Amino acid sequence: MINELKFDEKGLIPAIVQDVENNEVLMLAYMNRESLQKTVASGKTHFWSRSRNKLWLKGETSGHFQHVQDISYDCDADTLLIKVKQVDAACHTGNRSCFYRKLG
Repeated sequence: MINELKFDEKGLIPAIVQDVENNEVLMLAYMNRESLQKTVASGKTHFWSRSRNKLWLKGETSGHFQHVQDISYDCDADTLLIKVKQVDAACHTGNRSCFYRKLG
């Protein structure tokens, strides 16, 4: 599966994280090959932090882990959809979803 994916020129692929129970979009983050492999192996989401330039396990400091239920990829093989069981808030602000603000 991983070999079919199209990572960008920086070696990253966007990952949309969705609640498996109600389909709420929780967050968008980026993965590199290593973080995706760690996610598959552990069953918890790992991402690549573009600002800190390092791998991170979602929930490692907050305890708000994401337990992976399913990983899909789109028709172009350049975006992931990860369905999770979310522990508490997904957003670092404490909101359930990172998409809590409305435009306009």
